[in-house]
Formats: sequence, C-alpha cells, structure tokens
Amino acid sequence: MIKLISVSKEYDNGVKALSDINLEISKGEFVFLVGSSGAGKSTLTKLILKEEEVSEGSIYLNELDITEVPNRRIPYIRRNVGVVFQDFRLLPNKTVYENVAFAMEIVGAHPKDIRRRVPMILSLVNLSRKASSFPDQLSGGEQQRVSIARSIINNPPVLIADEPTGNLDPETAWDIMRALVDINGRGTTIVMATHARDIVNSMKKRVITLENGRIIRDEQKGGYELEVPNTEKHI
Repeated sequence: MIKLISVSKEYDNGVKALSDINLEISKGEFVFLVGSSGAGKSTLTKLILKEEEVSEGSIYLNELDITEVPNRRIPYIRRNVGVVFQDFRLLPNKTVYENVAFAMEIVGAHPKDIRRRVPMILSLVNLSRKASSFPDQLSGGEQQRVSIARSIINNPPVLIADEPTGNLDPETAWDIMRALVDINGRGTTIVMATHARDIVNSMKKRVITLENGRIIRDEQKGGYELEVPNTEKHI
C-alpha cells in the first residue's frame, strides 16, 4: 500500500528533515506517527502527498513509484489519498453538503453520483441534519467531521490525518477518533500524525516514533512512548 525505501529529505536551507526512512504500511492498517515538533512527521506526510519532493529514495503508493511521476499526474495521485487537517480548511461560503460535494465536483463526478453519495457520507459521520448549515454555524467537532467526510467522499484507499484532534476538547476528540476507526474498519488505510498521548495509549495501534528525522521505534499495539519494564527490586 505505502512503501518508503531509503527516503531522505533535505530542504534548501540545509535542514535535513528525514534521513534514510524505510517504512512499509499495509492495506487496512491504522498507524500513528508520533514524535516531538520538528521530528519529521509533517515532512513524511507531505512526501506521501507529493507536496514535497524527496531528496533521495523512493516512495510507492499502490506499487506506483510516485517519486517518478510527472507533475501532470499529481492530481491523480492525490485522488487516492484523502487528507484531514487540524484546521479543517472548509470553504466558508459553502454549506456542509456543498463542501463535501465540491470534492466530487473537482474530479468530474456525475451530478447523479454526487446526489447519491454525499448524503450517504454525511450519514456516516453523523451530519445528516447539518447538511444545510455553513461552517461558522458548526462546532469544532462538527467542522472536523465535515473535513473527514470531504476527505473520504471519493473513496481514497489511504487517509492521512495531520493532528485531526489538535484543536478539539477531549470528548469531541474521541468522537472524531470513533469516526476514523469506523472508516478504517471499512478498509481505508489511515496514517495519523498526532501529539495526543491519551488517544495513542488507549487505542493500541501500530505506533511509529520519529526523532530528528529518523524512525527510532516501530511497534505494533504500541503506546505514545516505549514502556520500560520496572526492574526495581523490592526488599
């Protein structure tokens, strides 16, 4: 599904954001990317989205080496990867329905398909009653669910979530996580960059830890930090 081979990224200012990353994510996985700010999480997701170019190495998406893809095919790649951002990025002058429908319109979907699919996806994220509302009439959690609906409306096999709960209160954050788990359960591969320790520790999914641009831990059913066994002796 996603495969990175010896991937490095150095920016023009000399900052080396990633160094020799080797990573494979299988279809249907739910993976957390964790690490301190500047560890390389955002750069890694931008490379998968082809928003940035690798300095060295190769990235495969569904067996296609996207590092070799010409610019004219970038829109095709991005149709296969949905994205959820921390700041929602909704169109303020469009309703919930129109925001989600717009993602289908820009890829040339037939109006009949849009009318059929948008209500179905809004129901999936529990927003059917908000279809006619504008973003400024919604709570933060509702806006994020619109963002999720928009990101999956075209059935991408991969969903990148960049700090999707970062601006939300704990209860709302868990609502968003339940929506993402439901989407993952339907077969979508999810890669989520986050600082939310409680969520990572509770969900026990695969956890990949980055530090100074390198993968220092890759653990199945992991927590935010590596658990160190208590070796203290009691007398």
